[in-house]
Amino acid sequence: MISFAGKRALVTGAAGGIGQAIVSELRQRGVTVAGADLATDNTGADVWFSGDLTDVSYCDSLCQHADEALGGLDILVNNAGIITRGKVTDTSDNDLRRSLAVNVEAPFRLCRSAIPIMAARGGGAIVNTASCWGLRPGPDHAVYCMTKAALASLTQCMGRDHAHQNIRINAVCPNEVDTPMLRTGFSIRGLDPETAIAELDKSVPLGRIAQAKDIADVVCFLASDDARYLCGTLVEVNGGKPVG
Repeated sequence: MISFAGKRALVTGAAGGIGQAIVSELRQRGVTVAGADLATDNTGADVWFSGDLTDVSYCDSLCQHADEALGGLDILVNNAGIITRGKVTDTSDNDLRRSLAVNVEAPFRLCRSAIPIMAARGGGAIVNTASCWGLRPGPDHAVYCMTKAALASLTQCMGRDHAHQNIRINAVCPNEVDTPMLRTGFSIRGLDPETAIAELDKSVPLGRIAQAKDIADVVCFLASDDARYLCGTLVEVNGGKPVG
């Protein structure tokens, strides 16, 4: 197991399925973790910051607060994200605004805050949760694909721009993951989650969709010194399944 003894991390979306797994895996590897989420209850992190990433003041101050609370900030995981389903013609202005705010603007603001903090201490690692659906078009998820594509591009640009500061910025790009968010989406559409996931499993060459730990382990790798020569890389974690 990769060890991060003495490292300090901030993870957004820390109460979600993937977020909780990332927090757990980082802590098992010796990282002191600050979690951030809309949820008011701590779900396993050492320090908890409850708030809404669409709130600019909360977003802009989060890295500084984590740095102060943890005594440093070595790792930032921009994991928070929302899924807006539907074609452009089915998407409301509010859906568009919130998707852009959470999936694009929040990572932008957090990176903008974290990079000077990390640079002043000699470097760090940032991992963004993008998506396979941001690398290729998927059906009926126009805004989601657009925002994840923006995050993927931002990752590549920042990876190049800040490598000289010893700050490695990369992204993990999952396909479907068995999380409460995915299951809730099936329920909203009137589908039985267990049945729907069993059908999805059949579409994956490896035989199953991802579990949250599958994604968290890749995040840990990208944040570790084992990924020391990766900058601006988009790592697909899809079990061999293409988008669509």
